Amino acid sequence: MMDRRSFLRKLLSSLALSGGVLGGFFRILPAWGQAKEEPAGKLWGFGVSVDKCIGCARCVVACKTENDVPKEPFFYRTWVERYMIPKTGEAVVTNIHTGLSPDAEIPSKPIFRSFFVPKLCNQCAHPPCVQVCPVGATFSTEDGVVLVNDKTCIGCRYCIQACPYGARYLHPATHTADKCTFCYHRLNRELLPACVEVCPTQARVIGDMNSAASPMTRFKRMNKIFVLKPNLNTEPKVLYANIDGEVR
Repeated sequence: MMDRRSFLRKLLSSLALSGGVLGGFFRILPAWGQAKEEPAGKLWGFGVSVDKCIGCARCVVACKTENDVPKEPFFYRTWVERYMIPKTGEAVVTNIHTGLSPDAEIPSKPIFRSFFVPKLCNQCAHPPCVQVCPVGATFSTEDGVVLVNDKTCIGCRYCIQACPYGARYLHPATHTADKCTFCYHRLNRELLPACVEVCPTQARVIGDMNSAASPMTRFKRMNKIFVLKPNLNTEPKVLYANIDGEVR
């Protein structure tokens, strides 16, 4: 019968023989613990505080000027809607114009409350416009912005019909689809979009949704967040705070 001392001697001898294998195994364990995931790339997101919007339409004017949007009041990359909620009946929704045409008349019914809602392309994570484009002119960038290549766009209007947010139009001069791009040309130069820069109440913010130091991270942390038409599962990257249930 083997005593304890003999057993330990044989055990140590066996470990010494297999030390090369075991040693190599234990040497790689710290590497597992030190392994780090690669940081996620930039992902642009946009925040709108509905309670801060005063309906001044400076954002609309700045956008038209910056992006050569036609001045006619039915061409927009971004626009502002006025919601008027009467005491009885359905909400009345009109666009805030920029002086080129008169605003819609205020309904004669007593108004219970009224507010303004800025609208723009929602830069969806699952954009219907990209899915229907027959030539690939509409595409998503790696940092989450949906763009239109006007060199390849054939003006078929499929994307305009597919957009559930009404955020696209056919440019009358180029005959190609046009829409908000978060002023992508400005973002690439580390500048704010024109609409964000001119907003007097800071109702609009933009930032990297993957950065802990981004204005968008603070926006999401400090507000109850909503998106438009969540039932469509497009996963918009335009987020709304303090939005009314009547908004559509």
